[in-house]
Amino acid sequence: MSYQYPISHDWKIDEIVDVIKFFGCVEKAYEGGVERNSLINAYKRFKEIVPSKSEEKKICGEFEETTGYSSYKIIKKAMESEAIQKIKG
Repeated sequence: MSYQYPISHDWKIDEIVDVIKFFGCVEKAYEGGVERNSLINAYKRFKEIVPSKSEEKKICGEFEETTGYSSYKIIKKAMESEAIQKIKG
């Protein structure tokens, strides 16, 4: 797919890379599945970069609007599904 990830110009390069990795994990979940631990670790790093709930909603909302993939639903599923090793959207 050809689209842009929602990023902030205030982030450092390593933060941008980590946010892109998080959104990549969300994409993988919808496109076939992603390892639960990889997704949760990517989300934890994302939350270090974007600690504000309102900013998270804004960025994830932009991502969902562009891709159709809900990071909220995938993260919720991963957090509630400790026994499942592969998360699918």
